[in-house]
Amino acid sequence: MEELAGIIILGIFAQWFAWRVKIPAILPLIVIGLLVGPISALFTADGEKLISPIYHLVGEDGEGRGLFPGQSLFYFVSLAIGVILFEGGLTLQFREVRETQRSILRLISIGSLVTFVGAGLAAHFIMGLGWSISFLFAALIIVTGPTVIAPILQNIPLNRNVSTVLKWEGILIDPLGALVAVLVFEFIRSTDHGIGFTGEALRTFVQIIIYGGTLGFLMGYALFHIIKRELVPHYLLNVFILAYVLFIFVVSDQLAHESGLLAVVVMGLVLANKDVPRIKEILSFKESLSVLLISILFILLAANMNMDELRLLTEDWRPLALFGFVILVLRPLSVFLSTARGNLSVNEKVFISWVGPRGIVAAGIASLFGLNLVADGVPGAEYITPLVFMIVLGTVLINATTARLVARLLGVIQDTSSGVLILGANDFAVTIGKYLKEQGREVFMVDSNGSNIRRAQDQGLRGIVANIYNSDLSDEYDLLDVGYMLALTGSNDVNAYAIRRYEDIFGERGAFRLITAEEMKSRGATEDSAHIFSHADDFINLSEAHREAAKIHEHELYSQRELLDLLVIAREEKYSIPLFIKSPDGQLNPIPYDVESIDVDSGNYSLVYLGVELPETASQPQVEEGKKAL
Repeated sequence: MEELAGIIILGIFAQWFAWRVKIPAILPLIVIGLLVGPISALFTADGEKLISPIYHLVGEDGEGRGLFPGQSLFYFVSLAIGVILFEGGLTLQFREVRETQRSILRLISIGSLVTFVGAGLAAHFIMGLGWSISFLFAALIIVTGPTVIAPILQNIPLNRNVSTVLKWEGILIDPLGALVAVLVFEFIRSTDHGIGFTGEALRTFVQIIIYGGTLGFLMGYALFHIIKRELVPHYLLNVFILAYVLFIFVVSDQLAHESGLLAVVVMGLVLANKDVPRIKEILSFKESLSVLLISILFILLAANMNMDELRLLTEDWRPLALFGFVILVLRPLSVFLSTARGNLSVNEKVFISWVGPRGIVAAGIASLFGLNLVADGVPGAEYITPLVFMIVLGTVLINATTARLVARLLGVIQDTSSGVLILGANDFAVTIGKYLKEQGREVFMVDSNGSNIRRAQDQGLRGIVANIYNSDLSDEYDLLDVGYMLALTGSNDVNAYAIRRYEDIFGERGAFRLITAEEMKSRGATEDSAHIFSHADDFINLSEAHREAAKIHEHELYSQRELLDLLVIAREEKYSIPLFIKSPDGQLNPIPYDVESIDVDSGNYSLVYLGVELPETASQPQVEEGKKAL
């Protein structure tokens, strides 16, 4: 009982610590696993680990120690990875993949092939491993998991090209790497540990693809209709889906050994690309479950290693040489070959070459397959787990500590964040978002109402369905380039909370909310006036103006006086609401409470407003006459 409770407590502590110091959680998780596992055995009185994942008898009296008897650890690892990969599949949307650059697809195809072939050759010639074990190692290190890329992207303001490539490579390559590893593993098992391309091996490959792919596709559609028709009550939905995933995983695995991983990835992929009700809620539950499983898995797998495996890495120069070859030769080679005809700069390619940390799929499947192959007596199988853990721990440690410095040296950190996050996809907010997009801004709409987001997407805007009280928007990859935030919902509480919660994350260049009715009545500067979007109009005023005329106008300004006159006219004209002052360089700034502080005499400024078109002021004809006289 103490061991199980300790793993959960230590795992969540490691996740919190990683969040606090802004590093990938995999790093403290593996360190903790090694400390309570093989390293602790050096200091305990009986030479036993503090946490023993596999149950065994200790001493002459036959006292039992450990958590999982027999093959139970393998089963737990396999099921846990299945759930994690299903959650990963839920994030793969074809619409977003089509919008990404060509370099991404080449990186996960050509780049994966280069890594697979190169790492297999390196493991064979550097480590002296057999061909089958060498290429199993190669298949396992193809992946660059999103769980370790995420903290790097969230903590370093990389430019759009680099962050997009790293994000989608990490998401798409996880199931690909898992599939290749499964195929190589089955090849080893089905060829009696040899390398001959037998008919039995080919049959195994085909069975995995057919059973896993077909079952995942059909059961994914079946689950979609179950959710859509509300055949399962809301309070049971999340746990029902968990049971459903485990059931399909086991059934597929019975039909074709190790095809369950492919089945759950395909099933998640199907759901991700269908209009599934409450998909965000489902994904949120699966993310929480994945965090817990990852925390447990990494500690268990690291603790299950022994000092003999660690000595394989420390008493020989070859593992270090293999590690250097993978990160200094293979990764750059795969990146540069994959992006040769893309639109990435040399510095961007160099940075992507440097950042390639491996994650849970590599470590988890390595332990699962390594333990099984060792039990089967496959020569060299004892190297699989320690070598992959060395790659995982080494790449995460190097990338987590040097990524910011390397990004700064290469100049791939964005100078300013110009993206705009708009909370509340109501009618006038969508119109404002469209205008901002036309001005060259990247606009993201966030709303808890899925139909509102779909309407915004129909207008060409990017949308996220989320309740800001329940969702952590800081985890959204797409919002990395956001520097402005507009809270335009109909709830004063939501708007105020959004400013407090996300100002430091998304409001680098400005965070604004709608004014409340009480603040409007005061007719004065409020304590929070720096965050007020419009000091004269609230949600109701903006909605009525938009209903009257759903259009945004630009009125060129010729003087400070004209700006003041226009603002007076707009206040009297109920359906014309000033939004921004557009500067000569194209910057758009909400109108401050103290409008007289705006200097519009020194350049070509414009007043941007929503609703009915304003009449010309007396100042404009006078200036035109003055120009003619000159």
